[in-house]
Amino acid sequence: MADGGGTGTGTGTGSGRGPPCPGAAAALRRWEQLRRRAAAAAPWARGLLAAAAGLGLLYALLRLPLRLRDGLAAVTVFLSTLTPKFYFALTVTSSFISGLIFVFEWWHFRKYGTSFIEQVSVSHLRPLIGGVENSPPAPAAFSVGENEANRQNMPECKVWRNPLNLFRGAEYSRYTWVTGKEPLTYYDMNLSAQDHQNFFTCDTDALRPSDTVMQKAWRERNPQARIKAAYQALELNNDCATAYVLLAEEEATTIVDAEKYFKQALKAGEMIYRKSQNCHSQSPQHEAQLRRDTNVLVYVKRRLAMCARKLGRIREAVKMMRDLMKEFPLLSMLNIHENLLEALLELQAYADVQAVLAKYDDISLPKSAAICYTAALLKARAVSERFSPETASKRGLSTAEINAVEAIHRAVEFNPHVPKYLLEMKSLVLPPEHILKRGDSEAVAYAFFHLQHWKRIEGALNLLHCTWEGTFRMIPYPLEKGHLFYPYPSCTETADRELLPTFHEVSVYPQKELPFFIHFTAGLCSFSAMLALLTHQFPELMVIFAKAVSIGSVFSMLPTFPMCLYFKNQRCQLPYHRHLPCFTTSVQGLV
Repeated sequence: MADGGGTGTGTGTGSGRGPPCPGAAAALRRWEQLRRRAAAAAPWARGLLAAAAGLGLLYALLRLPLRLRDGLAAVTVFLSTLTPKFYFALTVTSSFISGLIFVFEWWHFRKYGTSFIEQVSVSHLRPLIGGVENSPPAPAAFSVGENEANRQNMPECKVWRNPLNLFRGAEYSRYTWVTGKEPLTYYDMNLSAQDHQNFFTCDTDALRPSDTVMQKAWRERNPQARIKAAYQALELNNDCATAYVLLAEEEATTIVDAEKYFKQALKAGEMIYRKSQNCHSQSPQHEAQLRRDTNVLVYVKRRLAMCARKLGRIREAVKMMRDLMKEFPLLSMLNIHENLLEALLELQAYADVQAVLAKYDDISLPKSAAICYTAALLKARAVSERFSPETASKRGLSTAEINAVEAIHRAVEFNPHVPKYLLEMKSLVLPPEHILKRGDSEAVAYAFFHLQHWKRIEGALNLLHCTWEGTFRMIPYPLEKGHLFYPYPSCTETADRELLPTFHEVSVYPQKELPFFIHFTAGLCSFSAMLALLTHQFPELMVIFAKAVSIGSVFSMLPTFPMCLYFKNQRCQLPYHRHLPCFTTSVQGLV
């Protein structure tokens, strides 16, 4: 038993079982003997292996220059047999390919604001090369605190509802019928659909069949399906205010028709609003219903005021807006004061405009292009009629002129895209239903409605033209901090491209420099085209020049010891220094 146990463990197999047959045990013993002999002979075996490796490396080093010389000699012979047609085809092909790359790079930069080659290099090639360094993660508490600090310091690119947005059926659709272009993007319309669901729906809609139908209607993407659902809701309940709102926005083809629908919506909305006021304290569901009915009533009254403004009844529109702001003072986030400012400017009631600005142009309230540029317009109005750049350069600026210039600089710092539209340096499009403050979308919306007010004041646009570019000398570059406002956000370009139609050229601030690869491909295309033209006009001279350059580059790579050249299967050994006079003579001949 003892012997059997020793046999089972002495085989070195690591298990408690013996070998399956005596032949296997003998093979294992021979393997152990060979391993011991190899271990005993390790020092001289390592030396022999090192010597063999050294001889192999020496042979490779001695053999490599010979093969290199033969290969370069063959390249030289090949280059000497090329014809002018080959060089012309080569330069034309190079110019054509580099031109295609240049056009694609330029298109990609104008559309997306980045270089395609740089983007691919950063996102795909750098990880393969190993350019991304894996740094240890920071502690969780520190990273969270840092993110919160960055979030507080950096302004967010928040999208706002355009307070002066147009009517879809009466204005946007008519533009589509005339031009065949869609003025609204899918992103903008999707935001509007979300706004409608937030404003005009609540949890108690399931209790009323008409509101249930309208809840589904606001989610429909097809305009005809939404209009059909609105009529279904009116069949169920003739006093459904939200159904009249949808018909006024999308089915009415004129402002007069839209106003009729909104008047019906106002009548139904006021009745529902009074009922909700009487029972809003009974349960949280009734409070939510009251908020919904309040939103509907405010929306309808505001749109009725806008209809009156568009139909020329401006004083009536001003009164409706003032009454609405008094009745619902807590809804200042709807920016009804911007509608009021535009209507007062149309009446040329500049004292009333100044009174509205004194209330809303406060440091604690969010700014907008309408507030900043209207304030600049009022100060420019006081001096623009007598302002002259030549006279101001001689005598200096007066106090009123300094105030006007500072107001313009303040407005331009808030939104630098507006002056180009006011000065008609860029073409306008229909404003979107949502805008990004300090972005190009806000500039389009402001200039679309306020350009006429700037033109009405004599000399206002001249003063703006002479002073607006001076703003950028006061703003630190590259916009690490602002002068009067927060640093200009870097996310406006992406959001504006989503809000504005594709046929509009989005204004970008600050202007991005052209990427390196655009310059490189443009230079390569021009150089290749020039070589192709010279090769076509002077084929023989360009072939001699190309051969001289190629042979010179080949010989510059060769060592100083003799080189073997093959000419017509005959081998002649020529030292390197004999080739140098021939090459020098050929270059001198070209000169």
